[in-house]
This record gives sequence, structure tokens and C-alpha cells, in this order.
Amino acid sequence: MTSLPRSFVPAAAATLLMLCAVGVPTGAASAAEPSSASAMIQATVDEVLVILKDPKLDAPSRRSRIEQLASSHFHFETVSKYVVTRYWKSFSDTEKAEFIEVFKTFLSRTYGDRIERYQDEKVKIVGERPEGRSDVVVMTRIVGGTYDDAEVNYRLREIDGAWRVIDVKIEGISLVMNYRDQFKSFLSRGGAAALLEALRKKNAEPRPAA
Repeated sequence: MTSLPRSFVPAAAATLLMLCAVGVPTGAASAAEPSSASAMIQATVDEVLVILKDPKLDAPSRRSRIEQLASSHFHFETVSKYVVTRYWKSFSDTEKAEFIEVFKTFLSRTYGDRIERYQDEKVKIVGERPEGRSDVVVMTRIVGGTYDDAEVNYRLREIDGAWRVIDVKIEGISLVMNYRDQFKSFLSRGGAAALLEALRKKNAEPRPAA
């Protein structure tokens, strides 16, 4: 099981992906308004970059601080359904709950360990466009660092009166589609049990070097 190609994951974007994955609420979500999708992404970017640039924080402290940020803006149940697709209906309630948790951990480990690659990158919001089902895509670009001008787009949906991230595309590669493709073989061979076992084993491995 592999992660997104490293060449497509700038540290700043990876940190935002990890932040979205951890599932730690930090307060009430903003009411859904036409401009609030971009405003939510901008506020999150600003908070993340302050932490990344703080010289007084070591790597564990940075990771801990970022994991306490605004991941209440990410709707992980929707992401999980889209990643698993038609197999989701065959999962028991217990398997659904476990998948959400182990997938969160998997993403947090995958992207959280890249924090130390930060190269004074910035994230610039360059636009917002409507998508199907009344979704909104907030388009951003990385400024500076090795991945200068890399495109990172966040797809948001209004759920329970708030904008929630339901997918992220880095240079055209969708988080949802990437893991859908990776998990398909486990699901087709052994269903929920096989995929959950694979994720448990992956999460139990020692953390890779940053």
C-alpha cells in the first residue's frame, strides 16, 4: 500500500491534508455562506503556517499543535464513503466506525511525518468555483520552496450548515481517487475485513524518517 507520490505533496499541502485527517474538533464550524469556503481554507492555512514557521517548536510539538487545529472542517464520513464506494453498504456499523478511525490514523501518519520538509512555502488562494451537488472548489497554489506553483484544490460541501472538505487534489491527483484505487484490491478479495487488517498493519509500522 503506497501513499500519494512524494513529488506531488509539498510540505505545506501535506500538513493541511494531515490536519484534515486527524478529526479533532476545535469549535463550532462557520455558517455556510458563498465566501466562507475560501475564508475557512484561508484561516486554516494562516494558522498552519504560523506553527510551521515557529522556531521554538520541535517536530513533535509542531505535529501536536497542528493536530489540535480545525479539522472539524473535514467531513470524514463522506470521504470514507467515497473512498470505499459501493463496498460501504456491505460494511457493518462497527466496520464503518473502525474504518474511519484507522484511515484517519493512516493519513495523519502519512502526511504528518512530512512537516519537517517545510521550506518556507506559502499557500495562495487563487479562486473558487461551483461544482456538482452544490459543492465548491477552493483553488490554491503553493508559493516558494521546491514545489513552487503546485496546484492544490479543496472540494467542499455544505453539510449541516457548514462548509466541509470532502476531497483534495494535488496537481490533479485526487486524495479520494488515489486511495480508492489502492484499496480496491483488498475490498474485492476480502471485503472490509481485509482492508481493515491491512490498515491496522500499516499503522503499526514504525514511523518513516521525515
